[in-house]
Amino acid sequence: MIFGRERIEYKTPEQVLRMRAAGLVVAQALAAVREHAVPGRTTADLDAVAAEVIRTAGATPSFLGYHGYPATLCVSVNDEIVHGIPGARVLAPGDVVSIDCGAIVDGWHGDSAITVVLDAPGGADPDDLALARVTEDAMWAGIAALATGQRIGDVGEAVEDVVDAAQAAGLNEGQRFGIVEEYVGHGIGSAMHLPPDVPNYRTRDRGARLRPGLCVAVEPMLVRGSRMTQVLEDDWTVVSDDGSRAAHWEHTVSVGENGIWVLTAEDGGASRLAALGVTIAPLG
Repeated sequence: MIFGRERIEYKTPEQVLRMRAAGLVVAQALAAVREHAVPGRTTADLDAVAAEVIRTAGATPSFLGYHGYPATLCVSVNDEIVHGIPGARVLAPGDVVSIDCGAIVDGWHGDSAITVVLDAPGGADPDDLALARVTEDAMWAGIAALATGQRIGDVGEAVEDVVDAAQAAGLNEGQRFGIVEEYVGHGIGSAMHLPPDVPNYRTRDRGARLRPGLCVAVEPMLVRGSRMTQVLEDDWTVVSDDGSRAAHWEHTVSVGENGIWVLTAEDGGASRLAALGVTIAPLG
């Protein structure tokens, strides 16, 4: 079903259940990859782990072949923000590793991303740990806004509120984390990228109304410096313009008649959303 000025695809409960199946495959793949994201492994090693999990589940990678993309995962390290192509790069102690994964089940997509800060002698950089934590917290605040808000723009406002609070708390050496603006969340369902866009910052345009059947990917990307970006010569990898480190978190979320469900979280988002005063709604 498609309605509205942006031709948003609104899902039936049965279609959401299919997306949940894809979301669980993504969750399983990311859990497996997280275990292998350690110093000494290559980014290609991580890609192979995800490919095996997705294949074994009888699913299909969303990314492989998408506009010519050559891998199952996007693995972005340190100043790489998103769309990093897995290869021979060897992970090192203290690296900040963002891992983005998508899978298709019966024609329906799930999409999620995590950021892992690798341990190092003497411990990981506290500012890198704060970067990953604030980005994840911002994502969950944006997801909660899908339950408590009225329009898509409420997501970006919630994300930016978390970044503002981090600055007020003196994190990142008292400097504001940069919110990447060129790459935003998106609708998702029968294709990986659909309307509406889901900005991670305040906008004048409040966006589409939140209504049952809406499924979106909420995915803030933060950097420790300037929000400006550039694309490398491979035409995929996006890096911070000033070389500052970046983090990326993402979940696919459905809006239902009685609330929301995080389709790419194994518990539906219950544990993190409870702390934000949101109770997830039953699927189906």
